[in-house]
Amino acid sequence: MAKKKKSAEIVIVSGLSGAGMTSVLKYLEDMNFEVFDNFPLSLVKTLIKDSQRIAIGIDSRTRGFSTKSILNAAKSLNAKLVFITCDDPVLHKRFTETRRKHPLAKDRPVRDGIRQERRMLFDLQAKADIVIDTSELSVHDLRHILEGYFAPKKKQRLTIALKSFAFRYGLPREADIVLDVRFLNNPHWVKELKYKTGLDKKVGTYIARDPAFKSFISDFKKMLKPLLPRYAGEGKSYLTIATGCTGGKHRSVYVTQLLQAWLKDAGYTTHIEHRDIKR
Repeated sequence: MAKKKKSAEIVIVSGLSGAGMTSVLKYLEDMNFEVFDNFPLSLVKTLIKDSQRIAIGIDSRTRGFSTKSILNAAKSLNAKLVFITCDDPVLHKRFTETRRKHPLAKDRPVRDGIRQERRMLFDLQAKADIVIDTSELSVHDLRHILEGYFAPKKKQRLTIALKSFAFRYGLPREADIVLDVRFLNNPHWVKELKYKTGLDKKVGTYIARDPAFKSFISDFKKMLKPLLPRYAGEGKSYLTIATGCTGGKHRSVYVTQLLQAWLKDAGYTTHIEHRDIKR
């Protein structure tokens, strides 16, 4: 009996100019995808015969581009549609810093091209399988997120990103779980601790002495422990837990470090970032 040929894994990547599509395609190539950028949609089916993992970049410059054609292609090819977006001010800054012209506004201000493209791609973003906002992502964050979705199955398991942050600077958009630790005693008001961080042993000792700390951290671990296998069972490969305090230097940093040690002991792969520790 002839062995049934395994169906190809196809990813269509689209999004706003300047949002990071080139980086996304590069990382997918590192994950053994055969990558085609700005490939005509009418020829996509010819690629499938000889490849098992294909990533196709399609943006407003692609011949025959339209939201309808991309959605139809994704449906007919059983492809995963990934949309890369970014805030307007960040996009404007990226174009200004690189002195590039926006592809839809070669003779007009960059902001006009951004607005036009966002309107053009509104329905595409709304119907995408995965939307990644790169406004506040480092290149490492972006790679980790993509690995969570598209790393070869034999390498996939739940990877947990831990991030400390300051509420005054806004919530991390990529967070799946947000933990607010502003109720704990704040080392900022202790003279000898004010200019240290949650990485300092004395700061950690001070926070851990808060009467509410022990039960809080214990209860959170009890809640999280049974959830993690369920996330993995639902096919989620990347989970971000963000812990916030007022300034992002003391309490959130200490709790994030504590959670990472616990998760590593439990056998999970973790990544850690203290977003606002140097602000």
